[in-house]
Amino acid sequence: MEELPPGVRFYPTEEELVSFYLHNKLEGKRQELDRVIPAINFYNTEPWNLPKLAGERCQADTEQWFFFTPRQERELRGGRPSRTTVTGYWKATGSPGYVYSSDNRVIGVKKTMVFYKGKAPTGKKTKWKMHEYRAIDGVADSSHTAVPMLRHEFSLCRVYVISGSFRAFDRRPLEAAARDTQLLRLTAATPAQDTRTVDNTSSSETSYSGGDHADASGAEGSANWEMVDGLVPPVWEWEQLNWP
Repeated sequence: MEELPPGVRFYPTEEELVSFYLHNKLEGKRQELDRVIPAINFYNTEPWNLPKLAGERCQADTEQWFFFTPRQERELRGGRPSRTTVTGYWKATGSPGYVYSSDNRVIGVKKTMVFYKGKAPTGKKTKWKMHEYRAIDGVADSSHTAVPMLRHEFSLCRVYVISGSFRAFDRRPLEAAARDTQLLRLTAATPAQDTRTVDNTSSSETSYSGGDHADASGAEGSANWEMVDGLVPPVWEWEQLNWP
């Protein structure tokens, strides 16, 4: 696989991650994609060791990495997956979100998780974060009333480090970023004029794979469907999707 020139990055949208990469993996097609997103035992690996296991397109990346992870044996026996490593554990945070296609169909779901060092429930929160994506089997009902089936053979994980910057992939000198961060904190201390909520769904306009490095306040709350034009919230309950 040829080397990418400077400035060119592997930067897929969530729709591309689910509809192309995860779908082809589930169907056993395009074996060459394993060089881009390798399959590993994700939850057996400490997060700081993941970058060196990344695919060719992400080897030099310092901000995000992608992996397929197979269903665990305990899941095959009806148990819950283990998300515990030697030094810590991944803990789900916020509400699950939907992944939409460009024509506003639900094509997958995602969970956001944060890595904690130590033993649950007293572990120390780290800056390592990830989204785990699972694809929907077939095509979801456009009326959003029928409960879709999830594909569990493989999920796709995007792991990254929270940068503390409100600009994704900030390339400025650290001093400049620190000044802006301090300014944002001072601004946040004054009475807020803008009370918009942050939407945690994905659409063709908002679905990209690197925009939440700032870990903004409210980003992990419940979805504000009115903010995403044309998207209809499914009526099924998350428990019905059978994703432990």
